Amino acid sequence: MVQFSVAEESAARSRIAAVLNHAVFGSLILLIVGSAIPYGTAEPFWKAAFVSATFAICIVAILEGMLSGEVSIGGSTGILLSMLTMCGFALLQTVTIRAGNPDPAVSALGPWNAISADPYQTRFVVLQLLALTTCLALLYRYCRTELRINVLIHAIIAVAVASALFGILRQTVQHQPGFVLPRTMPGSGYGQFINKNHFGYLMEMALGLGLGMGVVNGLKRERVIVYLALLLPIWTGLVLSLSRGGILAMVAQVVVASILLTSQPLDSKRVGTQKSRLVRMALLVILVVIILAGTVWVGGDRLVSSFGAASTEFNPDPDRLRVGVTRNEIWRASWKMFAAHPMLGVGLGGYWIAITAYHDASGTMTPQQAHNDYLELLTSGGLVGFTIGIWFAVSLFRRARKNLFARDRFQQAVCFAALLGITGVAVHSLVDFGLHLLVNALVFIALVMLATTKIKA
Repeated sequence: MVQFSVAEESAARSRIAAVLNHAVFGSLILLIVGSAIPYGTAEPFWKAAFVSATFAICIVAILEGMLSGEVSIGGSTGILLSMLTMCGFALLQTVTIRAGNPDPAVSALGPWNAISADPYQTRFVVLQLLALTTCLALLYRYCRTELRINVLIHAIIAVAVASALFGILRQTVQHQPGFVLPRTMPGSGYGQFINKNHFGYLMEMALGLGLGMGVVNGLKRERVIVYLALLLPIWTGLVLSLSRGGILAMVAQVVVASILLTSQPLDSKRVGTQKSRLVRMALLVILVVIILAGTVWVGGDRLVSSFGAASTEFNPDPDRLRVGVTRNEIWRASWKMFAAHPMLGVGLGGYWIAITAYHDASGTMTPQQAHNDYLELLTSGGLVGFTIGIWFAVSLFRRARKNLFARDRFQQAVCFAALLGITGVAVHSLVDFGLHLLVNALVFIALVMLATTKIKA
């Protein structure tokens, strides 16, 4: 019988733990790449597969923690607690609490007697939110070094570049339904996404990362050229997709970048002299002009027409059939629903069925989302859910502010880049619902981690 010393057993455990540590980080990167392929993980089957894969990675992480003896997660406790609180609140929305729903229109839709109009869907949303919370905790723990941060950032940019190139290729050569993926239709959606606006979310997050890292991190000229080469197809795809919300979000990112650069307390030891600051600002102004002029030039008449048609979203023609699916009409119906359920909402994931009681239209089409993530959170979670959302945002802002003014230049650059990506999402979410797709939600979670983590030296 072979006897092992305590030192040998400890060394063996450390080696296994190291392998598992690399396996967990690699699996998280593969999860981002894999979730982008099936239409951005839009269908229930792929959402369930995403949740299962996340919890499988979590099991491996638990084993690694047991072997290494390290149990700390790190990161922002407030952000993680706010997400877990939202999961608990959503579960409470599915509990049967009375003999009948006070709203007859909602009560008649099914046998459920709960706050949520669709308890089954609410529970599915909870599973997805738990999976995203788990991903955030795992990223905090396994993506803390400069090397791994760089791998994560470039993986996100690479996914966006591949999606943009696929979208440009589709727009150029696709003439029949089914181009690589069976549900891709000519003239509909962009890239692998069914909805062009969902494609825009991924592009603006990657664009913010690349732009932020290039502007603040002081890259060498050769690397700046590489970044520009990577961002060019992303920007081109975003413009050609004609996502109005995406283009507005891109402009907002450049504006916020200008504000942050002028407000940062820069000194010669950390990020260069005042002259360097002025040079960067001048370059940023030139970049704004180039982006705006290039956007109009590349988008052409189709882009101008798309923005011209935006007025019909807010001032619908009263003489046409009452379809009721313009944003103005959807927002009005959503506000009526919130007024009827102000405190606890109609359940996360229950919007699609509860809105039928307040959607005054012909019934030809029924909105499935509010086309405004803030309004949908208010209607689905009520004031309680919205307050939890504010808790998340405040925790994110407070932690990111510390990192943005950190002494470490790389820490500062990563936070700056992540905040640009988050800005794009925050602006775009005023008119769309791209975070409902898990790939976008996962990349957003990665940006939250990058903005709030403490990078190891």
